[in-house]
Amino acid sequence: MSATNDIWVFVEHEKGEPKKVSLELATKAKELADALGGSAAAVALGPGAGACAKKVGLYGAGTVFVSEDEQLASYSITPQAQVLADLIGERQPRVVLFPATPAAKDIAAQASARIGAGVLTNSIDVSIKDGAVASTAPAFGGSIEVTSTVAGDVPQFILVRPNALLPQQVGGDAQVVAIGAGVKEDSLLAKVVDVVVEAGAEAPLEEAAIIVSGGRGVGGPENFKVLEDLAKELGGVVGASRAAVDAGWISYPHQVGQTGKTVKPNLYIACGISGAIQHKVGMQTSKVIVAINKNGDAPIFEFADLGIVGDVFEVVPKLTEEIRKRKQMT
Repeated sequence: MSATNDIWVFVEHEKGEPKKVSLELATKAKELADALGGSAAAVALGPGAGACAKKVGLYGAGTVFVSEDEQLASYSITPQAQVLADLIGERQPRVVLFPATPAAKDIAAQASARIGAGVLTNSIDVSIKDGAVASTAPAFGGSIEVTSTVAGDVPQFILVRPNALLPQQVGGDAQVVAIGAGVKEDSLLAKVVDVVVEAGAEAPLEEAAIIVSGGRGVGGPENFKVLEDLAKELGGVVGASRAAVDAGWISYPHQVGQTGKTVKPNLYIACGISGAIQHKVGMQTSKVIVAINKNGDAPIFEFADLGIVGDVFEVVPKLTEEIRKRKQMT
């Protein structure tokens, strides 16, 4: 059976609430499907999946395939990959868009191996080039962009970085279709026995509206407490540059940039971050960028909306205190 011109989205959700990246991909799926004369659809798996349908439909998916099987709960990678692969093999979409997140990467890898699908990763845009679906991804530290397609009449998997696309309400009511394929016995050889959440990691960077990030200029792990205090007062989360993560000052889930996470908050405060291209590509689409650095020649001042030349440990505590005072006045 040849692949159709349908474009699918693998939906990541948290207790029935689709993550922002899933809505971004639903909008892109409709755009691509309209251009190809196909249909946009989404696949949501696990408890609460049915609750995703209305919102995912609003953002572009005309059909949402759903299974609320408890065996497809979050972190159940192999069962989700198997059910997804069976569905793709049956219906043959042309492209399946996945969030480039840890869980979705694992699911895409296993599902692609099951059906022989081509995979393109780290995409920042998806478009139609000469009738083919093409993925654009950064290369060489973000200094160039490479556009690629997958040859052959097989479903194509594209993993897209969160916050690379714009979610828009371009859809309507989605048709909800229950998935008939169940979880097979050989997909249950491994099971999740416990989930440990890192302290302070409850709000993912990709979903955060405010991020306070620290770089080499923070000087050490103990000094991130200053940034944590500011983030707490603002209702935000703490991020970091690769230099800070490589130094062991903060864990990798906080890393923003080419080799970390792409973020798009309303406010991004960069503390002691020089603004190298590898970091810039991960946060440059933030609505407002504030840079605090004692080096007035730091590259980050070239693209920041507001720049403060000064010592992070003088500026940030005063900023935190002022915000705290204003909150007490309201």
